[in-house]
Amino acid sequence: MTSQPTQKTAGSAGPAGPAPGGHGLQAGLKNRHLSMIAIGGVIGAGLFVGSSSGIATAGPGILLSYALVGTLVVLVMRMLGEMSAANPTSGSFSAHADRALGRWAGFSIGWLYWFFWVVVLAVEATAGAVILEGWIPAVPQWAWALIVMVVLTATNLVSVGSYGEFEFWFAGIKVVAIAAFIVIGGLAVFGLLPGVDSDQAGISNLTEHGGFLPNGAGAILTGVLLVVFSFMGSEIATLAAGESENPQQAVTKATNSIIWRVAVFYLGSIFVVVSLLPWDSKSIADDGSYVAALDSLGIPHAGQIMNFIVLTSVLSCLNSGLYTASRMAFSLGERGDAPRAFARTTGNGVPRTAILASVVFGFVAVFFNYAYPDSVFLFLVNSSGAVALFVWLVICFSQLRMRKIIQAEAPEKLVVKMWLYPYLTWATAALIVFVLGYMLTDTEHDGRKTVLLSLLVAALVLVTAFVKEKVGRGRAARVEVIASAEPRDEVKTG
Repeated sequence: MTSQPTQKTAGSAGPAGPAPGGHGLQAGLKNRHLSMIAIGGVIGAGLFVGSSSGIATAGPGILLSYALVGTLVVLVMRMLGEMSAANPTSGSFSAHADRALGRWAGFSIGWLYWFFWVVVLAVEATAGAVILEGWIPAVPQWAWALIVMVVLTATNLVSVGSYGEFEFWFAGIKVVAIAAFIVIGGLAVFGLLPGVDSDQAGISNLTEHGGFLPNGAGAILTGVLLVVFSFMGSEIATLAAGESENPQQAVTKATNSIIWRVAVFYLGSIFVVVSLLPWDSKSIADDGSYVAALDSLGIPHAGQIMNFIVLTSVLSCLNSGLYTASRMAFSLGERGDAPRAFARTTGNGVPRTAILASVVFGFVAVFFNYAYPDSVFLFLVNSSGAVALFVWLVICFSQLRMRKIIQAEAPEKLVVKMWLYPYLTWATAALIVFVLGYMLTDTEHDGRKTVLLSLLVAALVLVTAFVKEKVGRGRAARVEVIASAEPRDEVKTG
């Protein structure tokens, strides 16, 4: 790969100035990388392994749950796209919140987002290790977790281009696999697939077996709680855009394509699953929704095929999670909200310290998963569980303020605009608050525990932010007093 010109991300000169020894991030991501990162970002491993519990809870009505959350994601991404197209930066929504709402907001949501992704590193590394141990049992599970973490850390340390290349192929496999699933499954649903004679398949599965909402309308909201976190990752394209050749174009393209991505990959694939099989089929609960659907088509080795696809999704999520956590740490370092070493980059534009710090915490979380799975690690998972909703809420409030700032300073940068501003932004924020409130009533799926623990961690980070800001103001005031006193001393001695 030919070297790309150095490109400092927009707004990279934080309050404390550029980090010493830093070269800045580089525009090492190509258009094809950004396109696949944007497409693959909405397809997480949670779609493949977590949808069965949602189907069991809401029946075919889970389609409405996915549609509701998908609409929420589309609206939030539209707001984020508006801000990021006007000011592409590796800090994305954290940098926007910093400017729109205050240093405390950028600090808090940035660290919470970093915390979310380093915990995800441990979750995904363990999930991948389980699959790999099943294929090669001679290597223990903890060793597989270590291997995948080390390999992907090395990939991220080489250059942003190597991350982009790995993600291009990981995401490509996911996209091709789910597209093939939708096409083959759709043909079977409508009786157009040669060689398949399934008495179970058909649109009638949506209304039979207790109806479209067999467990009542309330199950739609419960389904929302089960699927909302599988959408986390759609915002990665806005962080990666800061290291692309044409950030504004990349953000605009990712924002405009989010609707069909959610519609096709989430709603399309779940529609196929609940049409191929009755929602209460025992195989969905025992084998997982996608494996059960493949088995119903008579596809041999369906379980192993899905294991390979899930492993690819896990590696993709690990790869992107490490990239995302390190870039957020880099941005926090540039703005003086993290150790200045986080903002230093190598000659290849890689924030090495930010990557290593993120992966070290990931390794610690993996250790807790094996040593204390039901105490320390469970706390980490639950306390980061509602961060996605916190991030989306902050994006809403940031956009309300940033629209006015952009219009006043550079209205020509509003190449992406939020629909029906500000009414739809307020409606989206209200919906997020409603979902958080509903989670507090959910004891069956640990919704209440997740929100309360996440609020506890958020409160700790907020207190840290305000203390840091107060200390910073005190230091600035002392420096100003000293500086103003120096000229008077010179006059006296003169």
